[in-house]
Formats: sequence, C-alpha cells, structure tokens
Amino acid sequence: MTPAVPLPRSLLALTTDVGDLMDHTPESAYAHLRDTHPAWFATPSGDGTISIMRWPMTEGQVIYRDQWWMLLQDPVVFPDGQHGRYLRMLAPQPEPGVAVLPLLGSDVVLIEHFRHATRAWHWEIPRGGGTAGLADKDNAAKELKEELGSAPREFIELGTLHPDTGILAQAVALYAARIDEVGKVPLSEGIRRARAFTFTEAERMAGQGLITDAFTIAALFRARQAGLAG
Repeated sequence: MTPAVPLPRSLLALTTDVGDLMDHTPESAYAHLRDTHPAWFATPSGDGTISIMRWPMTEGQVIYRDQWWMLLQDPVVFPDGQHGRYLRMLAPQPEPGVAVLPLLGSDVVLIEHFRHATRAWHWEIPRGGGTAGLADKDNAAKELKEELGSAPREFIELGTLHPDTGILAQAVALYAARIDEVGKVPLSEGIRRARAFTFTEAERMAGQGLITDAFTIAALFRARQAGLAG
C-alpha cells in the first residue's frame, strides 16, 4: 500500500476556525472539513446542479492551505451522471473580503498596484481579504488606511461581489467611502501612486480596457447605479 502523503507545511502551519489539520493527510483533511463545515459541501435542489459526492474508493483533497486560502479538489457528479473532479478556492476565515471605492469630492481615487499574479500594473481600488474578528466596515477602513493612507468619513454599501465563480467561493463586500484626503501610499505593498479621476474618466478607462480589475469595474457600476457619480 502506498503510504499517505503528508500535508505540505503551508497547510500545517495555521489553526483557524476550520480546525487543527496538523495530523491529517490531504484526504482526511477534506473529510474533516466536510464533517465540520457541511454548508461548504451542500448541493442546492433542482435540475442542472453539480453534486459533490462521497465516492466508495476515493475522497476529495485539501491541496493547499495558508492563512488566506484553501484549495480543494472535489469529487463531483455532473448533471448527465458523469463523474469528475473540480478545483475551488475558499477562504478559511468566516469574514468576507472587502473592496472600497474612495470618493474624494466628486472624484474617485484609484491606486496603481503591481499584482504578482498577472505580473503587471493595474489601476484599482483598495481591497483586502477578510480579517479575523473585524466587521466588514472596520476591515474596509483598515484597507483604506493601509493602501491609501486615508480615513473614511462615510461608508456607502454597494452590495456583494463574487469575483470569479469558476473557482472562488468567496464573496466580497463592496463599499464606497467618502474621504477628505489621500495620504502616503505604501511602496512596500507594490503601490506606486494614487490618483483622482472623475467618474467619467474612470468609466472611460474601464470601457477602453485601461482598468481591468473586476472589483473596480463592479464598484464603479454599483456606485453609478446608487447615484454616487459626481
């Protein structure tokens, strides 16, 4: 019998609300999550759903986990009865991520942020993952302070966003925030500058493909619909 492959150290390093996975293999970690967080594995009723199943001789796996993400490989049954496997990413902490559209007078403020995943610079709004123990607005205020050096005078809720339903299970809380000034941006986080744009300028940039960040495009759209465009 092939011995179980232990979890990578990145998966073993942290214990959060999902429980201690120190002694688990990828398969038993997955089974542990199914037992402790059944809502993550539920299948809605109705035709056309993709079911997550317990197979007789195999189980899903927790492929990777750190403090921000868990990558699961689910065994599934498709609507036509075929079996397969699907990858998805979940955030281990219950608090959702946040993204904040800063409003400076009648303008919006965007940051130019270098993103490792694309190896490119992007104009976008401040955002961050969920922070344990922080309410959504408190987390949004933290991200504004960290990425823009600004304090919110007022928050306006813009609903939620699923940034990539193909692989990400996470929902993100969208906000607009009125600010009075822009502070110093942190070069250590890959942010090289912040700049104010009119709503029309920002929307034109999105239309021309100069803004490609989904959070920013969604926030601009929701803010326009909420009557916040200057």
